[in-house]
Amino acid sequence: MARINLLPWREERRKLRQNEFYTMLGAAAIAGLLVFAGIWYQYKLQIDGQLDRNAYLQTQINLLNDKIKKIEELDRRRATLIARKNVIEQLQANRWQLVRIFDDLVRTIPEGVRLTAVKATGDQLQLDGVAESNARVSSYMKNLEVANLIQEPDLAIVEAKGPDRRSRYVFTLRVKIKKPAGTEGEEGGTAPTTTTAVAANAARGSA
Repeated sequence: MARINLLPWREERRKLRQNEFYTMLGAAAIAGLLVFAGIWYQYKLQIDGQLDRNAYLQTQINLLNDKIKKIEELDRRRATLIARKNVIEQLQANRWQLVRIFDDLVRTIPEGVRLTAVKATGDQLQLDGVAESNARVSSYMKNLEVANLIQEPDLAIVEAKGPDRRSRYVFTLRVKIKKPAGTEGEEGGTAPTTTTAVAANAARGSA
């Protein structure tokens, strides 16, 4: 005798498949969330590690910048010391010019001429003084032409406005300092200025 199943088996099978589908869908969602969380955590570790490396590099950069500033300060001090050393060496090398320039200034001054000031600019001297006459000034210029370390006298100013007969004419001469042999290519701004300033004081005192 045949058996007939009157129960709603199709509906039960459909519900069973739906339950399986929802179960698989939930498992897939959970797996996706776990994968996403794992990827996010991995990237977070990498970002944190990179930030730590950046912070370390920035610290090292700051230390290097401090060292660079100290090195620059040392370089400036070194340059200053070298400049002072060069000035001292140049002064010592040209000390003999003091005596010879002083000798030229004193030896070439004729009677009736008196220097009041001597100014130095590089290798040039400006001689300010007073004289009894124009002839005395001309004689002084001729004497300077044959001096040892002074050359090319150039009369800039001569005026008759002195207070008395002995200082009747006020004049200004410009001369050049001769460079010793073998120093044409060297710069000698500091040494000539120093020696000529001393010579000016000596010349004023002896004139």
